Amino acid sequence: MADERFEEHLRAPRGHVPAGAHHGAAGGAVCGDLVRVSVAVEGDRVVDAGCDASGCGAALAAASAAVELVRGAPVLEAARVSAQAIADELGGLSPGKRHAADLASDALHRALGAAVRADGAAPLDPGRVLVAMSGGVDSAVAALRSGPNAVAVTLELWSSPENDAERSCCSADAVRHARMLAHRMGLPHLTIDLRDEFRAGVVEPWLADHAAGLTPNPCVRCNGSVRLDAMLDVAARVGAPALATGHYARVGDDGLLRIAADAAKDQSYMLAAVPPAVLARLRFPLGELTKAEVRALAEEAGLPVARKPDSQDLCFLAGTGRAEFLARHGGQRAHPGDLVDTAGRTLGRHRGQALYTVGQRKGLGLGGTGTPRYVVAKDAARNVVVVGTREDLLVRRVPLRDVRLHRPAEDVRTVRLRYHAPAIPCRLDGDAVELEEPFAGAAPGQTAVLMAGDTVVGHATIAELRVSPHRDSRGPADVRAGRA
Repeated sequence: MADERFEEHLRAPRGHVPAGAHHGAAGGAVCGDLVRVSVAVEGDRVVDAGCDASGCGAALAAASAAVELVRGAPVLEAARVSAQAIADELGGLSPGKRHAADLASDALHRALGAAVRADGAAPLDPGRVLVAMSGGVDSAVAALRSGPNAVAVTLELWSSPENDAERSCCSADAVRHARMLAHRMGLPHLTIDLRDEFRAGVVEPWLADHAAGLTPNPCVRCNGSVRLDAMLDVAARVGAPALATGHYARVGDDGLLRIAADAAKDQSYMLAAVPPAVLARLRFPLGELTKAEVRALAEEAGLPVARKPDSQDLCFLAGTGRAEFLARHGGQRAHPGDLVDTAGRTLGRHRGQALYTVGQRKGLGLGGTGTPRYVVAKDAARNVVVVGTREDLLVRRVPLRDVRLHRPAEDVRTVRLRYHAPAIPCRLDGDAVELEEPFAGAAPGQTAVLMAGDTVVGHATIAELRVSPHRDSRGPADVRAGRA
């Protein structure tokens, strides 16, 4: 029987291309097999599907089996079709042919996600929640806590040969692992290819900011205007009124973002640019939990990711050094330049201004003796990096740009000037914050999160600092202006 099913799909594959279909492909030169699946969706149903493949016969048979399983099915039932289900449709596959089912599954879900994103229109189900799944423990537990009608979605944001798929949460391999986890949990799963939007809305601005001598926050930008917006659109397409994520954050009764109960894991800083209208549709199931409690819930549920380490790198940098990435994707080859003190005296050479950030101490190449030196300013136009003492870093007034407030300026009580930095008492004065205590390392380009108690009431971007000189008439501002 197994051989009969395999031969049936091999002899008569479901090979047409439906009208109005969206396509997904998997495989290629590395394995020699290429699978393409085409899916047409109307409303909440897959109205037609077709496929083609090149390479081994198993690839064509697996693609045909995937089409057979989803043609005419409700979208969310099609989203449950796993590589194992495809193998079962063929009567089982030997270990040597199992990769064909994996490729067919990848292609199917890319096509299905594209079709749903363009043409999906399921009726609203008040109990349905779309859950952003990265394949890690946090998003898995968020899915566990989102009820029986949860639907998983994973975004493919970046694909590059040098990227370490095991360390990235947005690569093709990561998407596959997240889908396998969702299916193991009994959830339908959608794959959304957001690579073009991510490059344009996150990576390109990150590259441009580095070229301009800034220290950007790509995750703040991604959450604020790219990633969550795309998933909320998908939520509406599948009839889900809300999107749940594995972030450690909360939303208050006033609809504004609040810090998480576990301050050590709080991610409200990275969500600060999310507008209140978007927050109204978000759910943070982990907001009241500690990381230890999240791992315990995962272990209790028997999830294989219960002890999976947290991702540390920027998703598009996983396994890639910043210098290599800037050169490969931004055409920014590192150009050595002068490393100067606040009086403009040359102390040595730096490796390229984009590789340094205000507040940095290590890697300056100035030796380990004497007074510690820090980066206090950069001049991208002149390719100069200015270093000074910790005292030179201290500021009490931080200029801002692009200020966005959800409450009156007088409600701002504290500001966070870096992701893990503590909140500092302050007063918002137009396009600047006046700090009640000095802060070391306010880096232009970083996000300033404006707070009232534990609530995020606004955000801005740190503008270029004018650091007052301490011991010399020429400070970093003079060096940047070319007066050294």
